[in-house]
Amino acid sequence: MELAHPDLLWALGIVPAAALLAAWFWRRRWQATARWAAKGLWNRLFPSHSVQRVVLSVTFLCGGLAFTVLALAQPRWGSSEQQVERQGVDIVFVLDTSLSMATRDLQPSRLWVAQTVIRTLVQNLPGHRVALVQAEGDGVVMAPLTTDGAVIDLLLDAVQPGSLPTPGTELEPCLERAAALFPEEAGKHQVIVLLSDGEDHGEGTETIARDLADQGVIVHAVGVGTLAGKPLEMPQLDGPGPVEYKRDENDQVVVSRLVETNLESLARRTGGLYMRASSAAVDVSQILERIEAMEKKSYGSDTVELLEERFQWPIAAAALFLTLHLGTGLFRSTEETP
Repeated sequence: MELAHPDLLWALGIVPAAALLAAWFWRRRWQATARWAAKGLWNRLFPSHSVQRVVLSVTFLCGGLAFTVLALAQPRWGSSEQQVERQGVDIVFVLDTSLSMATRDLQPSRLWVAQTVIRTLVQNLPGHRVALVQAEGDGVVMAPLTTDGAVIDLLLDAVQPGSLPTPGTELEPCLERAAALFPEEAGKHQVIVLLSDGEDHGEGTETIARDLADQGVIVHAVGVGTLAGKPLEMPQLDGPGPVEYKRDENDQVVVSRLVETNLESLARRTGGLYMRASSAAVDVSQILERIEAMEKKSYGSDTVELLEERFQWPIAAAALFLTLHLGTGLFRSTEETP
């Protein structure tokens, strides 16, 4: 036997508490009666009085309470097989890991915020197939489509800014790599969620946006960063030391800013949604709602063995005990003798 809510068993403490309360109540009542009538006269003054019935009534009350708590815990035993069809949407997360994603205009960094947003989305999309592509100058598939969201969570810990061989950000080849993960059948069930600061050193996203739209792939874009931006820190390879900033050909400090134009255009052209993530606590409910509202595809069916719900039995026992409690009067029904 298993319990669906074993944490509710703490409520069984009500049973001895109820018994003690009832004992205290009847003790007080008998003490009050004894003040004006001697116990030897009780059988004559109250010929229908019965201590045994009081004990039975309290016992039935405690039994009813105990079985009520057990019913709330939902006991289950006995198994049955059931066919469960798995349906969902194919979702590929494209995570920009270029050096600019290490910018600290968001705390602790843009990349950390983007990783947290992906984790939030995956946790709230159970049953869907998800994949992860790391994006810089080229796209690298970190995880193909899988229903195991824990894989994505694990791989996100291994992602570092500027860790791919080709530096910079080129969104088009990365999006092409993401689209290649989808099955060959037509869209309607395919989504790309792009998380980037929008800096693109490639040829832009016009061509790939048109191709994705033709395939029926929807792109939701999440802009990570601030419009004001912040100077881009260089990675410290030799351990902690003075902070150095990246400089351009004129020896000016490079300030990395969120570029929303590319991301907004890409989302709009593919029928997706653009939103800005200014912290890890950003509300992603709109993206979740759009994905859940999409037509689902079948991933097949599984045979699941389920335990039968048996809460009806303790409910019936509780009803019986409470009925006996109400039916067991505190006084015998025998007629008084003259």
